[in-house]
Amino acid sequence: MSVRAADHVREELEQAILTGAYDDGARLDENSLSTRFAVSRTPIREALQMLAASGLVELIARRGAFVRHPGFVELLEMFEVMAELEALCGRLAARRLTDTALDSLKQAEKFCSDALKTGDTDAYYRANEGFHHLLYEASGNSFLISEAKRLHRRLQPFRRLQLRVRGRMRQSMDEHRQILAALEAGDADTAGRVLRDHVAIQGEKFHDLMASYQTQPESRAG
Repeated sequence: MSVRAADHVREELEQAILTGAYDDGARLDENSLSTRFAVSRTPIREALQMLAASGLVELIARRGAFVRHPGFVELLEMFEVMAELEALCGRLAARRLTDTALDSLKQAEKFCSDALKTGDTDAYYRANEGFHHLLYEASGNSFLISEAKRLHRRLQPFRRLQLRVRGRMRQSMDEHRQILAALEAGDADTAGRVLRDHVAIQGEKFHDLMASYQTQPESRAG
């Protein structure tokens, strides 16, 4: 699967921001980034817009793009809401899933499995994103689909960061299989519970995320 220039730039900048290469409030200059990545300013602008959608960049008219590090409390609150939204998607999907939607989810699971075999976290994340978006669509609730996708975009960098923790990709894949089994069986309660646990940041996941998110301490207050 080829990666567009804008997606490549976004992923590289995302990683740099999350690991503290840019301070909170740092300005991201389009010309400098264009030179750094050897691309035109168009994919740079696209990448900055995607980062703005995930909350890592703030675009200010006539001033430019500035790095924004979410605080831990804000981050955990977003994950808390995301877990409940995905649980609701899972419960509804278990009751409304069509054969076509189930086949699409199984195909997305296969893409995840292929990425796991090669140890490619970026490929796994992209396949994982497809799996979750298909799940949202299977809920059959257009408002819920819109809200789940919106928050998913906000949490995209952090969900991707989690996959770099040793063993997390394999654990994620096992959870996908449990989700699919519950959906195929029409077991709404199990689908909701497994999805909530799949997304929620608690216990070991909380400590792993804290350790991985290495931005400047003062930028994460509150």
